[in-house]
Amino acid sequence: MGALGRWIYSQPYLLLTLTTMFWGGNIVVGRFAVGKVPPVALAQYRWIGAFLIVLPFALHPLRRDWQLIRRHLPILIVLALTGITFYNALIYYGLAWTSAINGALLQSVQPLLIALFALILYGDRLNRFQIMGLSVSLVGVILIVSSGNPTLLLELDINPGDAIILGAVVIYGFYSALLKSRPTIHPLSFLAAVFFLGAVSLIPAFLVEYASGARMENSGGAWFAVLYVAIFPSLVANFCFNRGVELVGPNRVGPFFHLIPVFGSLAAILFLGEEPAWYHGAGWLLIASGIVVSQRMRER
Repeated sequence: MGALGRWIYSQPYLLLTLTTMFWGGNIVVGRFAVGKVPPVALAQYRWIGAFLIVLPFALHPLRRDWQLIRRHLPILIVLALTGITFYNALIYYGLAWTSAINGALLQSVQPLLIALFALILYGDRLNRFQIMGLSVSLVGVILIVSSGNPTLLLELDINPGDAIILGAVVIYGFYSALLKSRPTIHPLSFLAAVFFLGAVSLIPAFLVEYASGARMENSGGAWFAVLYVAIFPSLVANFCFNRGVELVGPNRVGPFFHLIPVFGSLAAILFLGEEPAWYHGAGWLLIASGIVVSQRMRER
């Protein structure tokens, strides 16, 4: 790792911003893939692809960490099931039933769930700056997803997809807090282990889906979706997220989830031709302000 790589590796806020940028794209691409790639197949191809990409780089660390991996296999299985298997399959399945806007809105409750599980598992409490920051950034999220009119949220259709995505968000909140207990192995060893375990765990659901007749279409759009989710939201984002949690802890990571609708709205403006509006700028500013406030470590 060169000097630039070492510097980036020690910058938690840059790493977490990159994470949410790629995850914001994951929601958009996941919705785009509906009808092109079956949801469980998309999750399966995603993690197989990510594992095959990281494996050549992880071979040496895996050999060195093999005994630790075997010793900590139970916690690694739990992390793989929650952060890889269940979360991603449910997100893609839910997006087949609901809109990307609903998906982004439901993602915004993630910081509260991380704080709840961090409190239950480790007794970690939010300080007043973190509470203030979460509140301010949540207002920004509401402005963006409601197009500047929060009363529109009362008119959103509630459907099975929303419940499925909410279940996925709860699972990932648990995973995010539990990362604090991950074994002290090389980051590439950890990624390779959980990617492999997660992909293996998806096999039964994949076979059931395949037996039902669901197939990935052979089109440029379908292959683009698979390649994007395998590389950016999977390999790159998980590497950045795990390191971010390692550097600042789960509670200070939570507010960054509010950046997901920011990047989602930016993608809509840049690639889908949506016109920028005042509520985009106001929402982005509130979210950024909330994140800055939430990073205050001590109360005066």
